[in-house]
Order: sequence, then structure tokens, then C-alpha cells
Amino acid sequence: MSLDTVKAPSLEQLNEVAAELGLSFGVEDLAAHREALLPFFESYNLVDRLPDELPSVAYPRRPGRRPLPEENRHGAWYVKTEVAGAASGKLAGKRVALKDNICLAGVPMMNGASTMEGYVPEIDATVATRILDAGGTITGKTVCEYFCFSGGSHTSASGPVHNPHRMGYSAGGSSSGSGVVVALGEADMALGGDQGGSIRIPASFCGIYGLKPSWGLVPYTGIMPIELTLDHTGPMTATVEDNALLLEVLAGPDGLDPRQAAGAVAKPYREALGQGAAGLKIAVVEEGFGHPQSTPQVDAIVRDAAERFRGLGAAVDTLSIPLHRQTAAVWLPIAAEGATMQMMLGNGFGFNWQGLYVTSMLDWHSAWRTRADELSDTLKNVLLLGHYMVTRYRGHYYAKAQNLVRRMRRAYDEALSRYDLLLMPTLPMVATPLPEANAPIPQILQRGFEMLGNTAQFDCTHHPAMSLPCGLVDGLPVGLMLVGKMYGEETIYRAAAAFERGVDWKSLRG
Repeated sequence: MSLDTVKAPSLEQLNEVAAELGLSFGVEDLAAHREALLPFFESYNLVDRLPDELPSVAYPRRPGRRPLPEENRHGAWYVKTEVAGAASGKLAGKRVALKDNICLAGVPMMNGASTMEGYVPEIDATVATRILDAGGTITGKTVCEYFCFSGGSHTSASGPVHNPHRMGYSAGGSSSGSGVVVALGEADMALGGDQGGSIRIPASFCGIYGLKPSWGLVPYTGIMPIELTLDHTGPMTATVEDNALLLEVLAGPDGLDPRQAAGAVAKPYREALGQGAAGLKIAVVEEGFGHPQSTPQVDAIVRDAAERFRGLGAAVDTLSIPLHRQTAAVWLPIAAEGATMQMMLGNGFGFNWQGLYVTSMLDWHSAWRTRADELSDTLKNVLLLGHYMVTRYRGHYYAKAQNLVRRMRRAYDEALSRYDLLLMPTLPMVATPLPEANAPIPQILQRGFEMLGNTAQFDCTHHPAMSLPCGLVDGLPVGLMLVGKMYGEETIYRAAAAFERGVDWKSLRG
């Protein structure tokens, strides 16, 4: 009796495969092809029998538990656990939460999706290992949006996540729970992910510090991907110092993520915190203001905050980068078509990449096809667009958008050759009311995507960008975004620390 897992197709099955490819064969020709294929399945079964090549797991842990409603009032925690790291290190005594798209061995992972519920990874993501090696304690997994496709906090299968400053309002997404647990002091630090702004959006809505690092600086190994050229992960914290500290631990190559270029090395970021803003040259980007969705109060507070940098000794100018608005449009084909092909049709990982594949995640996630009606409306909308464009337009616009990114990157690089930092609102608005459970689809989609006008660009161009709180409108935080040169995170931290130290951001009100 054969114990082979991979079975050769019957003639009928092979004929179905041929039809899917637009091929037609006579019976004899099809049989000849089948006969020629039979030895190949021996290779597949050898691959099946070989042990997988996965990172080892250290540090004891428990699977954790779903928190009770009374200890999870804002809906921010997916699983509470306690995985203690090394006895000493940079993060000793720090409680760290992981966005629930990050693998933590033995602890359930849902990524906001009902179709992933029940999945338990067998590895730790590199970022989780580094936190534990540095003495941090991982205290749980935070709720994120359904496969991370929403800038609002209303799409997770576990329910909406409420703003820490006002119940019933958005916490931002897709790293919604991470923003909330840090703002409430339930964790000292958290990790988020960012493909269109998903670290910076909740940081802005929740009034904390969120950094999207340079692409590839922090290894994405063991984190559920969306689109390889957009994927970023980074720190979300209540202080600039903690943000810089966590990045020191997270940054640098792991040998498993091909995105990590030669410049992706960790630096002593905290050394920049005491240098002050004097001498920095900051450009206020005019195209970052006055979006159709912009509220005048947010624009005014961010301009006021920019003037505070002048008071701290920085040189502050205004600058026009006309391509800034266009870059947000260029992001869309990459996100929609790329995510359709990689995250959904490619079962999360896709092909043509020599990084770590978490095959258990790939297998579990592939079942979404039998449960597609459960997907969030925001994801359904993107999937409809992406599949239409790939199948009807051959992926032409994804390819052209990737070409155009080089032009957009040059525009920002040219500005950053004359200035140390670019400044603009993180988002054009403060937190909005959460849609009701039975809200119409247009409102669900609006609340998912309306805030991306300044954030998505830098996922394409890969520049580091940080949201820092800079004021309040009707009691809700406003975020200011600083954008730096590639691998220039220390300059962002220098300016952000000077602002944090020199300005009481809660006193700036609109």
C-alpha cells in the first residue's frame, strides 16, 4: 500500500487541469503526458517526507486565553498570555503586545479573520524572538482588522475595536488593538504592521507614537504577508524613547527575509533623542493638506505644530511635491492586485521568493475559498477590484504602478536631499464614529479607506515615516507625520523627541 501523500492525477483529473489552462488533448496525447509526469511525483513525495526547515522555538509558553468582556472593554485583545523572555536585556521589565498577524508558537493566531480562527503557528516570528531574547515579556496578541484590510477598526471578525479616548469611535486600523493597548497603558509597547498606513493610522487616532520603518529594516519573517513590496512591521509606543528602544531590538537582518538590503542594520537610535531640533531643516509638504476629506481643524493644528518646531530651533519651510497626491493613486494597483495575487490567490505567500514560508499558515489560509462570503466588505471590495484588473487587464497596471514608484521615490529623495525631514498631517481627520453593525456597505467602505491620503505613499516608496501626537480636536488626538531618508530613522527620532519634550501636545486644540 502506497503511503505517498502526493497522488498522480487520473486521466480525468489531468483533463480538467488542461481545460483550466485552455489546453485540449486527444486521449492518446493526454495519456502520454500523464505517463511522462509519473516520475515527477516521486520528487514531490521526497519533498513531502523531508523535514521542513523552520526556526527553532525557545522560551516556555502557554496558549493563553480569550479575555473576558469586562477585561477587554475596548475589544483590543484577541488572546492574553505571558511569554517571558531572557532574564536580562534591553527590554527587561517591558510588556510587549503583538499584532495578531505575527506568529507566536503555540498561541492562536486569527489575523482578524473568521477563516483563520483555530490556527496555531509552530514558529515564532523573528520579531517575537528578538523581543524575548532582549528580556521582554509578550503579554498577548492584539486584534487587527480582517486580514488587515481596513484603516478603520470595524472589520475584525472578533468585533469592533473602540478608540481609547471615546467609546464608539474608531481606533484606526489595521493595527487597531495595538494602538489601543498602548494608549490605555495595558502594554508598554506593541508591534503593528503597515502596508497602507496601518501603524500610523491607529497611532494617530489613539494619540501614541507609531513608526513605519524603512522597508526591510525590520525582518517580516513569520508575519502573515499582504504584498511583498508593501509589507512593513514596526513599533507602537507611548513615548519616543520606548519606540527607539524597541526598534533597536527589532532592526537588522535575520538571514531569512530577502527584503533586507545592505542598509538594513540596527543603529543606537536612542543616542539621537537628546540632540534637539536645532539645526534640523524641515519641509512642510503643501500637498499633505487640503485633501477632500481634510478637516480644517486638523490642518490648522498640524501647521501650528510645525511652527513649534521653529520655536525649538529647526528651520521650517513650506514645499510643494506635486507627485504626492499621485503617489496615493499609484499605491492602489499595487495593493489591490498585489494582495489579490499574493495574500489571497497565492495563499498568503505566493511564489518567486526565497524567504521563510510558513507552510502551515499557507495550508490553513487556503480554505478561505470555501468560506469567501465571510470575508469583510473591505476585503471583498479590494478582491473584486484586484481580480478584475488582473484577469481583464493582465496585471498591466500593477506592473506600470511599480515602474512609476521609482519616479515617486525620486521626488521625495530630491526633497530630502535639501531637507532633513518632511512634515504633514498623518491623517486628514481625527477618529470617526464606528459604523453600526448593520451599516450600509458604502459607509463600511468609506470608514475603511477614507484616511489613506498621506500614508500609503511611503509604503510604496519605502521611506521611514512616524506619526506623533500633536494636538486635540474635540478631545480626539491629531497625528503629525515626519518622513525621513531611507534608513534615516534616527533623524525622525531626534525631531520627535524634541517635540515630545518641548511641546505639551494636549494643549494644542482645534
